[in-house]
Amino acid sequence: MSEIKTLTPKDFKSDQEVRWCAGCGDHAVLSSVHRAMAELGYAKENYVVISGIGCSSRFPYYMNTYAFHSIHGRAAPIASGVKTANPELSVWVVTGDGDSMAIGGNHFIHVLRRNIDLNIILLNNQIYGLTKGQYSPTSKLGQITKTSPYGTIEPPFHPCELVIGAQGKFFARSIDNNVKLTTEILLEAEKHKGTSLVEVLQNCVIYNDKTFGYLTDREHKKDRQIVLRHGEPMIFGKDMDKGIILDGLKLKVVKLGEDGLTEKDVLIHDALEPNPIVHLLLGNMNYPDFPIALGVIRSVKADTYEVNLDKQIADVKAASPIKTINDLLHSGNIWKV
Repeated sequence: MSEIKTLTPKDFKSDQEVRWCAGCGDHAVLSSVHRAMAELGYAKENYVVISGIGCSSRFPYYMNTYAFHSIHGRAAPIASGVKTANPELSVWVVTGDGDSMAIGGNHFIHVLRRNIDLNIILLNNQIYGLTKGQYSPTSKLGQITKTSPYGTIEPPFHPCELVIGAQGKFFARSIDNNVKLTTEILLEAEKHKGTSLVEVLQNCVIYNDKTFGYLTDREHKKDRQIVLRHGEPMIFGKDMDKGIILDGLKLKVVKLGEDGLTEKDVLIHDALEPNPIVHLLLGNMNYPDFPIALGVIRSVKADTYEVNLDKQIADVKAASPIKTINDLLHSGNIWKV
């Protein structure tokens, strides 16, 4: 892959008018992607952005890279084909909670299982925005929407659980208004070899406004969020006086200084641990009992699909007695006529 060091975020902006609603969280995510790609330093022609259908899937129009606005729920298999055909490309999938986990659910779990080297950005606003406010696979239980006027009766999907259940190796979470953190995570996602799933909690100002307001509230956000970084203790809070410990088989929030607890008692985040149990517990933490975990939660090395495919093809070719078209035409059962 060719490299170029002089690109800026502006170089990745297309000449198209951005048509998301004013205040939509997608604007901030777009900015993060522009910043991350500029910092990675690849030439623009080495990036491909692929989307499905939904508000988030307008992303390709706003990228000055190769891009493809595909069909509903089918971004993952199209991106899989692009990456498998040309492993040198940096391939990014932009999708929403409906596009990826409803009509695209089967593709979603299998791309994670195969571990193709793709970066998937899942914009999760817990609603269908483009089609005007129906509940989605991640809508909260009891949520009132256009299609659940008396409240949803379905438990929501949790992206982290799906990633781990599908044997995924990378899961991270950010929130739309933290452009710096999202950029940092996207850089880590690209460095990871394999399928990277980055969930971004994203506000829909029209149909699900302030669904993450409890996390973005300036007065309380430091007590309701924890940014996890590999090798660092799980400490959070406005005064950095709260920590997370493992109490038997469960996580527990404690206050440092009480009951003799110190920083040494707090869990150290290990994103590289192959065993996913603690990663699952962290990904499932929810307010008000726990802070919401942001950052890279899981990042485990494993062979990628496209590398194994190339190796298999090379091994078969090396062992095959057929080296030319002439060999092929004279192989198997042949007759002279």
